[in-house]
Amino acid sequence: MAKDIRSRIEIDQINCEKELTLALIGGKWKLIILWHLGIDGTKRFSELQKLIPHITQKILTNQLRELEEDQLVERTVYPVVPPKVEYKLTPHGESLVPILKLMYNWGKHYGEEVLGRTSDSKPVSLQVAEI
Repeated sequence: MAKDIRSRIEIDQINCEKELTLALIGGKWKLIILWHLGIDGTKRFSELQKLIPHITQKILTNQLRELEEDQLVERTVYPVVPPKVEYKLTPHGESLVPILKLMYNWGKHYGEEVLGRTSDSKPVSLQVAEI
């Protein structure tokens, strides 16, 4: 599996850890998928589709496969009829949740302060350990 990751993200082209992080979570939908799995917990494919209404089935499938390949999301298939598949964050994926919360709060603040956008949502509380 790690070999697939290296070939897909062109590890030879990565110059620093920031680029590696962006290669793994970059794009339009991965952060949103990670957010919902991190904040809302385990979800089925159809639940993710409802939470992300503008994503196509094909893109959601591809993004989930890449996140699974990158060991950020775990896919569990239950042997029942009809088939039941659930997605949840792996420990590596869970380690991104504090970063996602910080990004959410930054975007909320930026939207209010710079764009003059108001929001009814409250900042996500978070205890951040010192690095």
